[in-house]
Amino acid sequence: MSTTVGAFLAGGIAACGAVTATHPFETVKIRMQLQGELQVKGNQLHHYRGPVHGVSVILRNEGLRAIYCGIGCAYIYQVLLNGCRLGFYEPLRHGLSSLVFKDGKIQSMGVNMFCGAATGVIGAAVGSPFFLVKTRLQSFSPFRPVGTQHQYRNAWDGMRQIYKGEGVRGLYRGVGAAMIRTGFGSSVQLPTYFFTKRRLMRHLDMGEGPALHLLSSAASGVVVCVVMHPPDTIMSRMYNQNGNLYKGVVDCLAKTIRTEGFFAIYKGFLPHLARILPHTVLMLSLAEQTNKLVKKLEDRLLPALELKTA
Repeated sequence: MSTTVGAFLAGGIAACGAVTATHPFETVKIRMQLQGELQVKGNQLHHYRGPVHGVSVILRNEGLRAIYCGIGCAYIYQVLLNGCRLGFYEPLRHGLSSLVFKDGKIQSMGVNMFCGAATGVIGAAVGSPFFLVKTRLQSFSPFRPVGTQHQYRNAWDGMRQIYKGEGVRGLYRGVGAAMIRTGFGSSVQLPTYFFTKRRLMRHLDMGEGPALHLLSSAASGVVVCVVMHPPDTIMSRMYNQNGNLYKGVVDCLAKTIRTEGFFAIYKGFLPHLARILPHTVLMLSLAEQTNKLVKKLEDRLLPALELKTA
């Protein structure tokens, strides 16, 4: 990319395209993570039993609008998160590699993972209020409620209610969990994508194209889901809590495992995988194309602007 701004825009556009297709599974994932919250095994109700069952239950009883509840917040969050991740990753990686190895072109797994995590943490912190409201909108169900229920008319009403009741601090409730969750996922997403891409090109002689992008992003999506799901579950619960049910990330993790068992932190894993796999494939594949389009646009506009200011 010619500029960091261009990469930010390309990443945000690609992420919005991906989230449109995968948002229903995100809704199911959140509800599965919240069902049976802090209830002993055997006493838990299972309203949503998987990605397909969950989508069908919500569509049948609450309609299409419910399955896409919070999509506006999701778009804003994705632009902020993935704009930061895809926009700042390469400049940060190049600068750090230049500092450590005296050569910005060197690909180091350690540097790549650090830069992925750092850019993810930045994006998560910036977009956290939107993810918080999105989580509460998606968890609300008049038909089969799970977890704490927050009744907001829309995203802005949610923001207003939270700010009125808890101030700015309330809007950033759970931001620590969000930063850990996104740091975990981001530390492996782009490094895994580029690692797989380089290996496929080297060992299978694959050239640039849809097949290479599809396989590389699919591998990245699986790794991200495995690494990111436990902190994702903790984040969903901390975002959705009322009052101070959890004192922090460690307290939420301890209470969840102690009451519901270790595998409770992997509740909703299948709908998460059903969401994140196509999301990652679409986002990274679209990012390849949007990067090219934005690059062409920059090549046309930047020289003209430079001439005007010269």
